[in-house]
Amino acid sequence: MILTGPEIYKRLEKGEIVIDPFNEDQLNPNSYNLRLHSELMKYDLQRPFKLDPKVEHPTYKFSIPEEGQCLRKGELYLGRTVEFTSTFDCAPSIEGRSSLARLGLNVHISAGFGDVGFCGHWTLEIVPTYDTIIYPNMEICQIFYHEIIGEVVNYDGKYQNNTDVQPSYLFREFSE
Repeated sequence: MILTGPEIYKRLEKGEIVIDPFNEDQLNPNSYNLRLHSELMKYDLQRPFKLDPKVEHPTYKFSIPEEGQCLRKGELYLGRTVEFTSTFDCAPSIEGRSSLARLGLNVHISAGFGDVGFCGHWTLEIVPTYDTIIYPNMEICQIFYHEIIGEVVNYDGKYQNNTDVQPSYLFREFSE
């Protein structure tokens, strides 16, 4: 079952869900719109290149100017949400907003499902289908919450409590 907007609000009031900062205008009938932070990250690789999950790849960051930033079609950009979220009794998920999807902007490639207990900013894997202009603080995706059944085991993984854009840390699993 998915929580309704009013239920999300009730659980925010009780402290069972955290969305910080929270703006009631971003609350939808069964989700909450999250905004894009002003900083993006890219992998710093020369063409031709291969991304190897066993390797830590260099990255660089850049800021999205107020007048917008054109993202090049087919390229991967890592961003993050302005909002910090946490929940301990629901499983959070994010999806892109339909208005942006209709412009061909993929906000997350396949990492929209969150674990119970995840605390942090959501890293977004942004890939535009066409050259697309984005803006800092634009409402880019929506978070929604699934009720869970059974014993709760909270997430305590490599991306927990992040405060910045996170590149892939999969290489750590190969070195363990």
